[in-house]
Amino acid sequence: MKINAMIQVLEQLAPPSLQESYDNAGLITGSASWECTGVLCTLDAIEAVILEAKQKGCNLVVAHHPIVFGGLKKLNGKNYVEKAVITAIKNDIAIYAMHTNLDNVAWGVNNKIADKLGLINRKILSPKPGQLMKLHTFVPVEHAENLRTALFTAGAGEIGKYSHCSFNVEGTGTFQAGEGTDPFVGEIGKTHTEKEIRLEVIFPVWKQSEILSALFQAHPYEEVAYDLVSLGNDYQDIGSGLIGTLPEPMEETQFLRMLVTSFGLSMVKHTPFLGKNIQKVAICGGAGSFLTGKALSKGADIYISADFKYHEFFDANDRMVIADIGHWESEQFTTDLLIDVLQAKFPTFAVLKSEVKTNPVNYFTGE
Repeated sequence: MKINAMIQVLEQLAPPSLQESYDNAGLITGSASWECTGVLCTLDAIEAVILEAKQKGCNLVVAHHPIVFGGLKKLNGKNYVEKAVITAIKNDIAIYAMHTNLDNVAWGVNNKIADKLGLINRKILSPKPGQLMKLHTFVPVEHAENLRTALFTAGAGEIGKYSHCSFNVEGTGTFQAGEGTDPFVGEIGKTHTEKEIRLEVIFPVWKQSEILSALFQAHPYEEVAYDLVSLGNDYQDIGSGLIGTLPEPMEETQFLRMLVTSFGLSMVKHTPFLGKNIQKVAICGGAGSFLTGKALSKGADIYISADFKYHEFFDANDRMVIADIGHWESEQFTTDLLIDVLQAKFPTFAVLKSEVKTNPVNYFTGE
């Protein structure tokens, strides 16, 4: 099996186009054309993980965080990034990273956190605009059903939990075939009228090539008339953070005890308790202070994330509790998500979980 087969599955889960502009997700070392000997999943592709992959016979490391985030001007092993890259290259180990693209899908990093908390009624906290397009095309009435089916199969026509969504209106199309054409209907040099359906479907921007391929293959006309329109609508399944509710409200200290147990935490940094129950919970794996305002506007009782600076805790404005559980701690279950996805697709292939705890932060309690 080629490494590319693994990459295709991962990119169906979280297309690379969904990563933020500052990110560096994707294949960082190695070649997608290599035969895959095994996969090792981790949060961070540090040198110890690369050596573990070598020892376990895995030539593909799938990580959440890109080991190369900024540009590399030298490779002489003076820091942990250069050491990991050098070791990967020397041992023919490919590193593939899924970072903010995996953060930005409703079924990604934050959904795994929500699973651990038992949240229901989940929604993206800050939906991302500009991720939808609409296709308009015109097809003979008797061929409309076949074309609709082809477009739906390619991924068009999904709105929230609804599928096979389209708009259809019947009208009359006219055209005149010129010399050298091979018209499906009508005659060369004569104006032809045809009963047609104007068919409209929406689709995610990253599926454009598949949608157009399906359109051209299924449409009977030699020249297909179509329009592509970018939509400003928010895509409710794509964006930052997540918000949901607990099945039953919990007292603040009770909820934090549950949080500590569920995530195996040594400590939680938090703003003052407000003396009210917690039921609406906002979350963001990793550094999420940029979503504090969104969590407040959505009426969250608590916002769980990481890497808050001192003054950013004041942004809770005595309206909700902020709980900083640590960066690694908030994203630790992402490794399980990656394993679950790959094992579901390749149940007989070696997909392993790294035994290296990559968290660089330790906590001294004085005990």
